[in-house]
Amino acid sequence: MDRRELAAFLRTRRERITPADVGLPAGPRRRTPGLRREEVAQLAFISTEYYTRLEQARGPRPSREVLAQLVRALRLSDAERDHLHHLAGAPPGPRPGPSREVRQSIVDLLHRLPQAAAIVLSATYEVIAWNDLAAALMEDFSALPRRDRNLVRRAFLGPPGHGRPLYGVADADEFFRTSAQHLRATAARYPDDPEVTALVDELVAGSAQFAGLWAGHDVTAAPTLCKTFDHPLVGPIAVNCDVLDITDRDQRVVIYTAAPGTPSAEALRLLSVVGTQRMDVPG
Repeated sequence: MDRRELAAFLRTRRERITPADVGLPAGPRRRTPGLRREEVAQLAFISTEYYTRLEQARGPRPSREVLAQLVRALRLSDAERDHLHHLAGAPPGPRPGPSREVRQSIVDLLHRLPQAAAIVLSATYEVIAWNDLAAALMEDFSALPRRDRNLVRRAFLGPPGHGRPLYGVADADEFFRTSAQHLRATAARYPDDPEVTALVDELVAGSAQFAGLWAGHDVTAAPTLCKTFDHPLVGPIAVNCDVLDITDRDQRVVIYTAAPGTPSAEALRLLSVVGTQRMDVPG
């Protein structure tokens, strides 16, 4: 346990959080930057005396339970969580579960791409952020419950009576294969997460195709460089598919763009105007 480094790390993490960030009033006489020690202790459900001793490099080695409470109270990233554990002399165990919190800068990026459909996927293929063109190309994710925003669940299990691949993609078999491989790696990274375990169990029980792919234990997936959507309003749209990894959140930004001057580019432009409204339904 490196008491001095642990103390300095806790102090700097505390000073960067404002009371408003955690729903506390600022108060008229606040002289310390960020939170007070007693406020961190309150958020972490530990005594102020104990937390103060940690920041003064005089405290005993914190338990894993206390470390987990400090991670939540100080809003640490996954990398900061691991660093905190190493400083405390307690190497981190498996991460508790895939992150669903998208950085605001990534959300802003999606909306700065008006000619591209872009989504953010969690490690379990849940769509956790999207821009307007993605909603027009794929579907209005805001109208779906969280459960139905999971692309793997939708692709393998689908709604009752569905007779076509999800979003009419031409490479459905490739998506089946690569998504199963990605999910296999995700399950290894989060062995104790109940949502990951439940998703895998549901897919194995409900889809013979997924069960067969899962039994192969493959984890290496080739990147998908292009994809064709069959949109109900504008027909086939061929797009390039680029993926940006957000490693600290275990998330991926998927960006669909059409080659300039092609019918697909014109179709995307039309969708950007139409949005999610249904032109094929009489008003």
